[in-house]
Amino acid sequence: MPLIHQRPPEPCELPGILHSTWAGEADGLRQLSVWRQTMAPGGATPAHCHDCDEVVLCVGGWGEVHSDGQVQRFGADTTVVLPRGQVHQIFNVGPMPLETIGIFAATPVMTREPGGEPLDLPWRT
Repeated sequence: MPLIHQRPPEPCELPGILHSTWAGEADGLRQLSVWRQTMAPGGATPAHCHDCDEVVLCVGGWGEVHSDGQVQRFGADTTVVLPRGQVHQIFNVGPMPLETIGIFAATPVMTREPGGEPLDLPWRT
């Protein structure tokens, strides 16, 4: 049973997003990944989906999730549930960083563009 000293999210190639993979395949997991992210005010993820279920825990800031033609606003102490294959995009709509923890039912996490093409992420999944 490994204990992992977690690093804070670090800059990556996606503008306005800081990322750290807290647990995944490299840590011995076979069916779960955990990511920690910080998104700058005005920042957004690209529109995408995953080949597994995703749960996003908001621990600070204000965001919106756009999916299936709907927009839902969320803040701290909110859980966003994203079923497998659901195309979504997350935006920071507040004046402070949006702090989230993403939990995925797979490792590695396959991420796809809305048309189904693989979306290469600049971090280990």
